[in-house]
Amino acid sequence: MAIRYAVYDTALGDVTILSDEKALVGMKFGAVDPLGAINEENAVLYDAIIELNQYCFGQRKAFDVRLRPEGTDFERKVWDYVRTIPYGKVLTYEDVAKAIGEPRGERSVGMALNRNPIPLFIPCHRVIGKGGSLVGYIGGLDLKRKLLAMEKTNANRTFVAGEYKDDD
Repeated sequence: MAIRYAVYDTALGDVTILSDEKALVGMKFGAVDPLGAINEENAVLYDAIIELNQYCFGQRKAFDVRLRPEGTDFERKVWDYVRTIPYGKVLTYEDVAKAIGEPRGERSVGMALNRNPIPLFIPCHRVIGKGGSLVGYIGGLDLKRKLLAMEKTNANRTFVAGEYKDDD
């Protein structure tokens, strides 16, 4: 199945999104020309950028676009769990390791998140170090700070066409 990609300008800067005909398979920060991929938009890419823009403007708290990340069984287990972390919340690497049944697996969780092929859609930015330290992020620590602050600000807001409402 052919992999297609498109580069989009977002509130977070340029992103390159990759998909097959059925699911998102990758995302990179910045404008890149992935080897072997066709620079041509399809319905999956179109849906993904709409959802990503909605996320950037606080209008979306969860992604609906279908994902197909490639990785080991362990990596997919970590990524699947990380997708359950609620918008505006954070967990530590240790929390994730315990939740997936690997109580001593913080380093392995960190490595799996470092290999996350679809950042933001698989929200690895919501995983932090012990004591709240921000460690490692494929988009850089400044972006991780920005994403976490944005989610914290918007966590109790509901978007209603044309306005935001605080959920108190």
